[in-house]
Amino acid sequence: MSISLTLLKYLGRQFFGSFMMFISILLMVIYLIDSLELLRRAASHPEVTFTQIAKMSFFQLPGVGQQLFQFAVLFGALFTFWRLTRTSELAVLRAVGISAWQFLMPAFLVAVSIGLIKMTVINPIGSAFSARYDEMDSTLLRGKTSTIDLSAGGLWLRQSGVDSYTIIHADNVDSDTWRLKNVSIYFLTDSDDLTGRLDAPEAALVGTNWEVDRGVLNHPDHPDERPVMVEKTLIPTDMTPGKIEEIFASPNSHSFWTIQHYINTMEATGISAVRLRLQYLGLLADPFLFGGLVLLAAAAGLRQTRRGGTLFVITTGIVAAFSLFFLGNVVRALGESETIPLFLAAWTPAALSLLGGVGALLYLEDG
Repeated sequence: MSISLTLLKYLGRQFFGSFMMFISILLMVIYLIDSLELLRRAASHPEVTFTQIAKMSFFQLPGVGQQLFQFAVLFGALFTFWRLTRTSELAVLRAVGISAWQFLMPAFLVAVSIGLIKMTVINPIGSAFSARYDEMDSTLLRGKTSTIDLSAGGLWLRQSGVDSYTIIHADNVDSDTWRLKNVSIYFLTDSDDLTGRLDAPEAALVGTNWEVDRGVLNHPDHPDERPVMVEKTLIPTDMTPGKIEEIFASPNSHSFWTIQHYINTMEATGISAVRLRLQYLGLLADPFLFGGLVLLAAAAGLRQTRRGGTLFVITTGIVAAFSLFFLGNVVRALGESETIPLFLAAWTPAALSLLGGVGALLYLEDG
């Protein structure tokens, strides 16, 4: 039997309303927790006002909130199907010949749409807010003037030239004057042969060149030659302060629409872009993950009266939500370490939720 457009809209609105209820509750809880944590950190900074703390919590909310969407989708779907079952609305639909697949379609399509909106609209907004949060966190609570966060290995950059490339390593960066501290510059050919190494106390980014004063030049291909003191060396570069900051910005500060540009920039400088690629693939998988969560929720909620009622629905939702969250973190860690392919790491939760939901419904439903 065909299902009317009015009924489709009604079922879709029921699920969307439940989703909005749960995401609002989760966001309010996260906002309060983040505010308390920031107040604790600001206790040693009396110059930081409560208004600034409230702004920081607000700027952090869209980025953190994106991680809560899968919980809101799952619990929203569970609540919707539980309520429709308790009010006998689904029983009436079955009695008039409407199959489970038909009345699941509105919620499934709404969940996929939520995933698309999260990917194309909310993620860019969250990225902009996250960048603003990082800036305020660095200047107000960390006492830094730059959001560059160097690893224990310092700063590594790669620059391509004509038939050669250069690798630059520095222990630290003065972001006010854009000077690299304790610099080692390696000159290599396209065939990866090391032709020289320049060590210096510092190097400054001036215009389109790195200016290196009083560097010591070694020639590994001529070990019998003594190191040479060079008063000034100019190394051409296409680096800019903005590009360096972009490279070392948090992955959350890159939006869906610009992330591919940052991936290309990082790979051109010799920096691994695994985390960004994984984030990009994860965003593409979100609509399918949310759709699969609706199917899993339906498999639990539609039969709840025969399997323990409300307690069964709640238990199933909690177990499913945290199992997928834990699994997602595990495969993401494996992907970041390149133990498994990035595509597999990003799409495993979505594939399992879809296949698990479809399989469970095929087993429980007769059409």
